[in-house]
Amino acid sequence: MSSFATAPRTRFRSQRTVNFTESVIREMTRLAMRHGAINLAQGFPDFPAPEALKNAAADAIAADINQYAITWGAKPFRDAIAAKYKRCYGLEFDPEREITVCCGATEGMIATFLAILDPGDEVVLFEPFYENYNPDTQLCGAAVRYVTLHAPDWHFDPDELRRAFTPRTKAIILNSPNNPTGKVFTREELTFIGGLCQEFDALAITDEIYEHILYDGAVHVPILSLPGMRERSVLVNSMSKTYSVTGWRVGWVLAPPDLTDSIRKVHDFLTVGAAAPLQQAGVMALGWGADYYGTLASHYATRRDHILQTLESAGLRCFIPQGAYYVMTDISGLGFDNDVAFVRYLIEELGVAAVPGSSFYAHEGGGSQQVRFCFCKKYETLESARHQLLKLK
Repeated sequence: MSSFATAPRTRFRSQRTVNFTESVIREMTRLAMRHGAINLAQGFPDFPAPEALKNAAADAIAADINQYAITWGAKPFRDAIAAKYKRCYGLEFDPEREITVCCGATEGMIATFLAILDPGDEVVLFEPFYENYNPDTQLCGAAVRYVTLHAPDWHFDPDELRRAFTPRTKAIILNSPNNPTGKVFTREELTFIGGLCQEFDALAITDEIYEHILYDGAVHVPILSLPGMRERSVLVNSMSKTYSVTGWRVGWVLAPPDLTDSIRKVHDFLTVGAAAPLQQAGVMALGWGADYYGTLASHYATRRDHILQTLESAGLRCFIPQGAYYVMTDISGLGFDNDVAFVRYLIEELGVAAVPGSSFYAHEGGGSQQVRFCFCKKYETLESARHQLLKLK
């Protein structure tokens, strides 16, 4: 055997990935599959996507829309995106200069970060946060300044947020409706955040993938719609959650022309482009009106109430979400050492998978008594999970 084959492999690992861990959410899915557990960990529906949307994708493939689209997105799909934002929010975007179609919101975020952030730049990030944001910033060499969202309503302290901004702040990352908390940032909160962005000459990078999944009268406000924010915001979104097609990986980035130019260049060399037939199918989906989005939110509200009743009956304290399709819970009354021990018990003994809360925190001990459950599942799935979770009592 050659000496090369037995040599330490650490020499070949880049420093930017040394501290990476695998996705805890997707690890929980693998553990759920291994143990035959009900997957309330990863946020994908286990019910069918809309029939009309599936048929549109099949029709596009049959029509031989199977080759490369323009790297930053097929023109009909970019036009459909622009029309949707005009219809829903009264916002106008130039499909030729301000819209980039990418392979899901995940790629949209990292393409944006790579296009905007330099090593040593600072970004502000609310904690708890969706787990991808931290490694994304590490890949760019940026430093993160964390600001706490305080349970039970997940508010932030305006003074703490102000202290997080410095002359080196390049951007704040905002996810609303929020994963994992379900928080929907109010217009008042967004106005305060926007004021800091303008004062410190920083950008707002927003992940708005759950924009139409809202409860109890909550209203989604894109921060770029606020005064002074149109030219200093980047909005990332996707078809995944709204149209129940998380496996399609079709998303988009809306940004001013100068930022779009940089984002498109990064996107081109990351993935070239999103799937052409799925973009064509998306033209139809993005044309659906308010009735579709209202029904979507109503269906998820019923599922939310179902799982809240289950979890509370099982002895967990729930933080009621205003949006998205997750529930963060407090497990401190159940006698487990920490969130990881609890989740492993759920999977191995009760056959239900969830996500340990610590995966959404950077600081030591954060989320150690919190666990996230998702409820984007069939009622039969939620009922089966209810049967198992009530055994906690």
